[in-house]
Amino acid sequence: MATKTKKKTKKQAIQEAAVRLFRDKGYSATSMRDLAQAVNLKASSLYNHISSKEEILKNICFENAHRFLEGMKKVEAMPGTPAEKVEALLRLHIRTATGDAASVMAFNDEWRHLTEPLFSEFTALRKDYEGRFLKILKSGMQSGQFQNLEPVVALHTIFSSIRWLYDWFQPGKELTASEVEENIINMLMEGLKKG
Repeated sequence: MATKTKKKTKKQAIQEAAVRLFRDKGYSATSMRDLAQAVNLKASSLYNHISSKEEILKNICFENAHRFLEGMKKVEAMPGTPAEKVEALLRLHIRTATGDAASVMAFNDEWRHLTEPLFSEFTALRKDYEGRFLKILKSGMQSGQFQNLEPVVALHTIFSSIRWLYDWFQPGKELTASEVEENIINMLMEGLKKG
């Protein structure tokens, strides 16, 4: 039992080191040797814990995709207006980006390196999430809460308005995470709402 816990801890350390390396060097430029050095292992010993660099990328991408889908399910199930639901989803995105920046960066930028069938499985999860978010936006437009915008443009504008956070936000600098969150929420929700 103790061995399993030890391996899990080492595997977690490897994933955390990989996330930092993917952020700093990019997935393609990160080698297994870089990863082994980052966790003080010989490259050959690394394979006792992980099968490949792609295994780590897969874990990062799918863990984040499931985190967002779980959040979406909670938002869909909650009572409230489309505006309240969009705001809840925005808060999920912002808190994830400010709380786990390196992992979100790998999730946002490096998923294209997944090979089949992982690539198709992952893109299906993304499309599912986007489709559900789009449905909430359309509902807000149909009910008159939101401006009558092109829903797909609104969706991708929202996503791109948050994507930069993982690259810029650093705890303790300029603004707190909650100040950043409130500023973004105010700007995006005011832009959506019907005046």
